[in-house]
Order: sequence, then C-alpha cells, then structure tokens
Amino acid sequence: MNTGFAIDVRDLTKKFGDKLAVDNVDIQMPKGQVWGFLGPNGSGKTTTIRMICGLLSPSSGEGTCLGYDIASEARSIKLQTGYMTQKFSFWSDLTIRENLDFVARLYQMPDRLQVVEETLETLGLTHRQNQLAGALSGGWKQRLALAAVTMHKPRLLLLDEPTAGVDPQARRDFWDEIHRLSLQGLTVLVSTHYMDEAERCDKIVYLAHGQKITEGRVQNIIRQSGLITFRGEGEGVRQIAEAIKQSPGVEYVAYFGAALHISGHDRAALERAIGQFSENNAKWQAVPPSLEDVFISMMGAAGQDKRFAS
Repeated sequence: MNTGFAIDVRDLTKKFGDKLAVDNVDIQMPKGQVWGFLGPNGSGKTTTIRMICGLLSPSSGEGTCLGYDIASEARSIKLQTGYMTQKFSFWSDLTIRENLDFVARLYQMPDRLQVVEETLETLGLTHRQNQLAGALSGGWKQRLALAAVTMHKPRLLLLDEPTAGVDPQARRDFWDEIHRLSLQGLTVLVSTHYMDEAERCDKIVYLAHGQKITEGRVQNIIRQSGLITFRGEGEGVRQIAEAIKQSPGVEYVAYFGAALHISGHDRAALERAIGQFSENNAKWQAVPPSLEDVFISMMGAAGQDKRFAS
C-alpha cells in the first residue's frame, strides 16, 4: 500500500506471556520527517521500534512500514531500514574499515569497496579507519554505528537512544548528521531521554506504561498541557524545595541550576505556596514551562506502571 506515511501502525500491542509491554499504540509518521520517541525506561519504546521494523511480531494490531505489511513483509522492511540499537552492536575486534566492509558484504552491495570509502569520508572516519572498534570512545562508536546503518541507503532510520553516554559535542555532531540525512529524504524516528534533542524534532511521540500519552509539535504539547510554572531564584531558594513540594497545588518541583521550578495547573495555589516562603527573600516569576516540566507532570498524571505488577 502506497501512502504518504513511512510508518502507519494502528492498535499495535505486544504481550510477553501474560505481561503487556505495548498497549494499542497508533503512529502515522509522514515520510521525510524527524520524530522523537520519548518516555521513561520501560515505557515500551524499544519494543515498539522492533515491531515497526519487523524484528518482533505484534500480538495484535496492524500496519505498514515503508508501504510493507509489518506482519507479512518484515524482510522487505529490514532491507530498507537502518536500525541503531541502544548498545553498541558491532565487532570490537575489527577495525572501523573492517566493520563497514563486513556490513557491506552482508547487504551484498555492488561496488562494495567504493561504498566503504565514501562512507568513511562522509562520516569523518577516514583518519581512524584502522583503529579497532573496541578502542573507540563513545562518540566515535556512535559515529561508526551510524555509518554502518546508513551505508546501504535506507529509506527509514530507527535510532534507539543513540546518544546515551556521549559528550555534548558528539551529540551535536550526531544531530547535525541526522538533519543532513533527513534533508536528503531519509525518515528518522529516534528515541531519546534528552529534552534538547526532542526539541530538534519535527514532532514527538510520548509513551508511558506502554501507551501513547501524547503526540505533536513540542510547543503545541507544552501549550496544550495547561501547565503553569514559576521560577524561584535567590540565596537559599534550593533549601525550601522539600517544604514547598508539600504545598497544595504544587505538582512538580525541580532544580534548574541554582534556581527552582515549581509547576501545577492551579495558578492561585502556586502563588499561595510561594507566599508561604516570602521571608526566604527568593524572587519568583512566572515562566513558560519547559518540555521537561510538562513530561514530569504527564508522568505524575499517568500514575504507577501496573503492567508488570505481580
């Protein structure tokens, strides 16, 4: 089926025995966009990604990926998808060049040596091509993995927390490369815990407890949340965090550098909570809630995860 969606899945559900991991998730992702896939650990992101690309069979639900049926045409999906896993999954005792050459052989790529050369150059790996993969830092392992999953020119890239544990410069370089690829027509779905990365995406999908909680553009999600946030600054403001957390109407308290954010949906209640500590000499002002503020609020509203309760 030829649609404008790279991913079009409905009621996607996965059970492991009697344990429900993913619960009726719908995703309709247009071609050529970069979407962020967010949610706490164990929320079902990795399981959903693996069902989308044909590595796991759904317990129920249906859909297509790149126009292919996820249940019956998994092989065709795999051949046109690049999947970068959370854990570095290439060969530590091979060099960068040997890893890429091996992957090219797996895909039976014509002009294999030329493709490897071009990939090394494009990803800035040429000067390290003879270094063992196992001796690379996290950022260079990440770059090797990205090279390996894109060298066969996939139409869809699925990235599962690709920047976990790498330094800020490596993360920025990685995202520059992702957007370069997307401008060439590649569709990218990337799971992440970093809010600044989520804000680089065209849209985000948020999962909690195996269910889709929200989807949309970052600013729309923030606006639609109805969350109100006050920022407190001043000497000693951090010392009142635990006390103000107990105040009625305060749903979320967090440190932001030397400042304190308190959030909730009742402005009057938040102002009363602030007023209790007027002798603290903290300066408070209403600020737009951050994406992190909104997601913590959503997690609180979602309650406890009961999927795996004994």
